[in-house]
Amino acid sequence: MTALFGILAVIVSVAGVVTISYAIFWYEYANRNPSLMENRFSWRNLVFAVRLIATETACLLLAILLQPLGWFNWKEKPPAAFPRPIILLHGLFHSRSSWICLKLALRRRGFTTLHALKLPPWKDVETLTEELAKKVDEYRFSTGLDKVHLICHSMGGIIARNFLQLRGGAGKVDRCIMLATPHRGSKLAPFTVTSLGGLLMPGSPFLQRLAEAPLPESTRIYCLFSRHDNMVVPCENARLEGARNIELFGTGHTALLFRPDIPGILAGLLEE
Repeated sequence: MTALFGILAVIVSVAGVVTISYAIFWYEYANRNPSLMENRFSWRNLVFAVRLIATETACLLLAILLQPLGWFNWKEKPPAAFPRPIILLHGLFHSRSSWICLKLALRRRGFTTLHALKLPPWKDVETLTEELAKKVDEYRFSTGLDKVHLICHSMGGIIARNFLQLRGGAGKVDRCIMLATPHRGSKLAPFTVTSLGGLLMPGSPFLQRLAEAPLPESTRIYCLFSRHDNMVVPCENARLEGARNIELFGTGHTALLFRPDIPGILAGLLEE
């Protein structure tokens, strides 16, 4: 019985966090567009809101359950030159385990050299960028290729941009695909408790440096973002000038990692 209450407490807590994040989301958009108030209690909108919250809650719970798997040192296969190696960068407070479903789906599509990098939230952005740089060079030298691919979620995309734009990564990455990355920050950043989260304050000096630095012409950069992202507020902050931006609908921040059509979209971008 105690265990059952514990499980229910976790589910209720996660659902509460997701609901509060969507309440802030609604506050932001309703203030920007007061006409949204007219149909806020229509059955269609209420069902859509419940589905959004329920799906994001379920996906966040799944990510939490998978979290311990990311703490172990996974045994890696030696990188192969074909297909081109892919390095996965997870988001803030997630772990490498958040990529498990996407990795399986991409492997079924023939992308067999996949490495999820560990990005502990207590380390600073420059230390994490240096770890990415080492892994990129390790794969380049072991395969004889000049470039790798990057796939990033949320904060992982900011680390990738730091590498590409400010830390000498230009020319080492063929494609960089970012999902739900807050390129211009998020209004929810004040709720974070790490120095990494502080970098995501809209208008922060770090984000300004990234905005002022040119994107490398030798790297094809894609940004996938959801109109209904509950963590990147407003969602337009996930767009990146100079990249190919792909807007999706009806998906929350964590749910984007588990959305059924994402592996196909990623495979298409990696092959085009």
